[in-house]
Amino acid sequence: MKWSFEKLQSYQKAPFEEQGELDLKSDLTTRYPDEILDATPFTVNVSAMADHGDVIVDADVQGTVTVPSSRSLTPFKLPLQFHFTEVYVNTKAALNRYENDVVVIKVDDDGEVDFSKAVADNVIIQIPMHLLSPDEQAGAAMPTGDDWEVISDADYKHQHEESNQVDPRLANLKQFYADDDDKA
Repeated sequence: MKWSFEKLQSYQKAPFEEQGELDLKSDLTTRYPDEILDATPFTVNVSAMADHGDVIVDADVQGTVTVPSSRSLTPFKLPLQFHFTEVYVNTKAALNRYENDVVVIKVDDDGEVDFSKAVADNVIIQIPMHLLSPDEQAGAAMPTGDDWEVISDADYKHQHEESNQVDPRLANLKQFYADDDDKA
């Protein structure tokens, strides 16, 4: 979906609205091959309105991406449903009119708002950094290999506590240096 910035600026009293499906699979898997393995078409509901020469775009997006688990790299489907708002401006000076928490994008020289790219950018933002497949969330066994295994934080802490215990036969050595300090 691409729109002319000038056309969107004409919607001052009533918003421009569009609904549709975006097939972003090729774009997402090319731009983010390690993070997104597959994607269904995304359903979008878009509303755009001009405000003081700028264009405010609100969008609701729904779709599914296939991502690898961050623990085992096992692919699984992650449903996404989110809303985002972006402001499009046509000059660099207009960028300064907005607070830092507002997403403001300067329109390219061709004067087009590339909504498909905006959706793809927001899809990658919606994917959490730490992903576990449904099986892993349910407590499935951790991955293992030849002479290695993934362990949980709790297991690691337990092993670390056990390794800090001193062999009782060597416990008397602690007193060795304490006696020397007393004599000095």
